[in-house]
Amino acid sequence: FKERYHSLDLLLIDDVQFFANKDRTQEEFFNAFEALLAKKSHIVMTSDTYPKGLVDIHERLVSRFDSGLTVAIEPPELEMRVAILINKAAAEGAEMPEEVAFFVAKNVRSNVRELEGALRKILAYSRFNQKEISIQLARDALRDLLSIQNRQIGIENIQKTVADYYKIKVADMYSKKRPASIARPRQIAMYLAKELTQRSLPEIGELFGGRDHTTVLHAVRKIGAERQNNAELNQQLHVLEQTLKG
Repeated sequence: FKERYHSLDLLLIDDVQFFANKDRTQEEFFNAFEALLAKKSHIVMTSDTYPKGLVDIHERLVSRFDSGLTVAIEPPELEMRVAILINKAAAEGAEMPEEVAFFVAKNVRSNVRELEGALRKILAYSRFNQKEISIQLARDALRDLLSIQNRQIGIENIQKTVADYYKIKVADMYSKKRPASIARPRQIAMYLAKELTQRSLPEIGELFGGRDHTTVLHAVRKIGAERQNNAELNQQLHVLEQTLKG
C-alpha cells in the first residue's frame, strides 16, 4: 500500500464520506495524505458534503480536507441536461427528440447519474414496446419517478420543510413580516419552489400570500446568485433539497 500510494503525483478519491467508521482505512489514508503533501503531490477528493459536515471521520483528516480548496459541484443547468440526454442517447444508437430531452431534463434535476438512469428506462421501454421515443412514452417509462416527485415535492411541503429548518412558523411564509429572520427563509422557499416544482412565478407568488411574480423572481435570482459564492448557503440548500427529494 505504502509503495503504491505514497509515491503518486496525483491521487483522486471519490465519495470520501464512505471512509466513515473505518478507522484502519482512515489511518492509512492519513499517512498517505501526509506523504503526498510532503512531496507536493496533488490530491483531489469528492464527498456529498463539505469537510465540516463529514460524520465519523477523524478530526485530523477533516482538518486536512478543510485546509485545501473546497468547491461545490452544482447539478448541470437545464441546457446542459438536455445536451447530455441527446448525446448519450445517440451513443446508444437512439435518437431522442429535443422536446423529449427537455421534458426529461425538467423533471430530473439532481445529477448526471439520475439522468442516465432515466434515459436507460426510456430506451428500454421504447425497445421493448417497439415504439418511437416521444413525450408520452417518456411519461410512461418514468411513471414511478414522476409520481414520487409529484407526491413528495409540493409548495406546501417546501414551505413546511424550510420553516422547520429555519425554526419559523409556516404562517410566516404567507405573512407580510419583513425581519431578515423571516424574509430570508421565505426567499429560500420561493427559490426552491421554482427549482423543484413546475409552478409558474405568478402561481408561486399566489401561494406565498398573494405576492407579485416580480417578488418571486427577485428572490429566485437573489438566492441563486448567492448560492454560487456562499458555501454555507449552498450547503443549507443542498440539505433542504435532499430532504424534499426523500
